[in-house]
Amino acid sequence: MPAKTGEGYIQGLKRAKNNVYIHGERVDDVTTHPAFKNVIQSMANLYDLQYEKPDIMLYTSPTSGNRVGMTFLQPKSIEDLIKRRKAMQEWAMTSGGMMGRSPDYLNAEVMAMGMNNELFAEADPYFAENARNFYEYARENDISLTHTLIHPQVNRAKMQHEQKDANVALHLVEKRDDGIIVDGIRLLATQGGITDEILVFPSTVKKSGEHDDPYSLAFAVPNNTPGLKFISREAFDYGKNAWDHPLGSRFEEGDAIVSFENVFVPWERVFVCGNSSVCNRTFRETNAVVHMSHQVVAKNVIKTEFLLGVVLNVMDAIGIDQFQHVKDKGTEIMLNLETIKSHLYRAEHNAKLDKSGTMTPDFDALNAARNWYPRIYPRMAEIVRILGASGLMGIPTEADFRHEEIGPIIHRGLQGKNLEGEERVKLFRLAWDMTLSAFGSRQTHYEYYFFGDPIKMGMAYFDGYDKEQYKKYVQDFLKNSSSVNV
Repeated sequence: MPAKTGEGYIQGLKRAKNNVYIHGERVDDVTTHPAFKNVIQSMANLYDLQYEKPDIMLYTSPTSGNRVGMTFLQPKSIEDLIKRRKAMQEWAMTSGGMMGRSPDYLNAEVMAMGMNNELFAEADPYFAENARNFYEYARENDISLTHTLIHPQVNRAKMQHEQKDANVALHLVEKRDDGIIVDGIRLLATQGGITDEILVFPSTVKKSGEHDDPYSLAFAVPNNTPGLKFISREAFDYGKNAWDHPLGSRFEEGDAIVSFENVFVPWERVFVCGNSSVCNRTFRETNAVVHMSHQVVAKNVIKTEFLLGVVLNVMDAIGIDQFQHVKDKGTEIMLNLETIKSHLYRAEHNAKLDKSGTMTPDFDALNAARNWYPRIYPRMAEIVRILGASGLMGIPTEADFRHEEIGPIIHRGLQGKNLEGEERVKLFRLAWDMTLSAFGSRQTHYEYYFFGDPIKMGMAYFDGYDKEQYKKYVQDFLKNSSSVNV
């Protein structure tokens, strides 16, 4: 079937009746529930955009001949890689990059996993076939995916098999002729109950050993599978209108604890079963982390552009753009933007074909970018707060402006250099929702931990970096210097 529309996405969720809980209640219909309906509409808009801009967002399936989502594309050239990235950025622009788990993130992952599936065959050739088939299935049916990577935070000083309750984390219970039974808890599925299926995969950061084989699993199941529950955190969409909460009212993706209560997974949906070695190598050896990072860096370009646009408008609105410290802060964001764009350019133009014939970006560039962005995003959010100052607190609501008595007062009293009072407050409410609201605070926290603990990531980056050439450069310099007569 061809790429889905927004209505197709919504109707699919209605039919699925995923087992979702929030605020102490089970949700009957996520498409109408206040915590989910607005972000579901934003997701639906992404799917509709595929048909509004088909030249950018769709391509012809190599197997069915249907028009399918460009973000599923297996790139075979640098031009293909850029085409896919443009589709990803088209989606990102609808939210200013504020939807970190739009469908393209995992679409790129299943493509890489499906095409570079040899690793899974180490345990059983069937698992490699499963990975390839799942990519085809997801692409041809435009499946929306959530995923879960990490175990509960019980005692991080111990491995899973050493925990006081070793069965709290998701683990293998039983192998049967027709599949496996799994049980336990996983964290932290963004967009959990508002997608079609869930991918269970290992963490990219914390490695497992042989004793953790029962926890070493990779599989995919529909979100309405019996025994599967999504326990959502408090919603940061507070039911306010888009005037008052321009971001949180539309792009609050949500995050969920995932409970597997003796869930059955058929063998054809299993990619890894009880093999810590394969789990530890999955993301890197399938190049999944490379293609996911490509999507993330492309999204972060848009997010930084959006943040810079907000900052420049705030400067202009209240006439602070001539001050030295203000210009310096604007320059800081501009330098960040141009740097991340350079990382993306290098990643794409240094791309090479991998064993599967997939054009794969230069991971050195992407790895640097994905380690760097968590360190700079909190600072950019801080700049927004510094420049907005008290203006981020003095932000009446739309209802205040519509009030017959006080509306004219605040309209006059909150005017800016180049904006009337209502226009200025709308701009500052956007800056507030980007940085200071519950939604905005989550954005900063989310970017900081996007790929895991940035300190652990930095240690891994340091350990894996090719340091010898630079050490040798200095050693040779010193050696040559000692033989020079002055």
